[in-house]
Amino acid sequence: METTLRGRAHTFGKNVDTDVIIPGKYCNIVEQAELGKHAMEGIDPEFSVRVKAGDIIVADTNFGCGSSREVAPIAIKGAGVSAVIAKSFARIFYRNAINIGLPILECPEAVDAIAAGDEIEIDPAAGSIRNVTKGTSFKAAEFPPFMRSLIEAGGLIPYVERRLAENALLGSTTR
Repeated sequence: METTLRGRAHTFGKNVDTDVIIPGKYCNIVEQAELGKHAMEGIDPEFSVRVKAGDIIVADTNFGCGSSREVAPIAIKGAGVSAVIAKSFARIFYRNAINIGLPILECPEAVDAIAAGDEIEIDPAAGSIRNVTKGTSFKAAEFPPFMRSLIEAGGLIPYVERRLAENALLGSTTR
């Protein structure tokens, strides 16, 4: 995974639930890019038209609340969003995002200081957030090493596949 992420901020308020992140009528779509065309549609119908690859969602508290819709972070990633910064995340969304390799950072100070359209730079591994537009920097809590490994691998499935391949290679060299 790229160490530094950079994109424009798209701001949202409190309690953005999974029903507005990806409306239920799209939950049967399996292709990530196709899901991305409908990301945030329930709260901002023009989001998928405005968002550019690498952009960053910035939200207030309890982002991703509601149903345990696993496709919600997949839709966000499918739209090209590189990361989400929020004051807090609903726990199920938090875990689903980590499982698919979507960097999410909790940092209330950064959220309060970022406006829509600001250019943001993030180093997920270090937990650093820089508002390039305003010249300010913030520090989010760093992920524990295992969770960082999941994100760097691109999610749980690529992580497990890599580990299995490493173990198979190790097994073949010890025979």
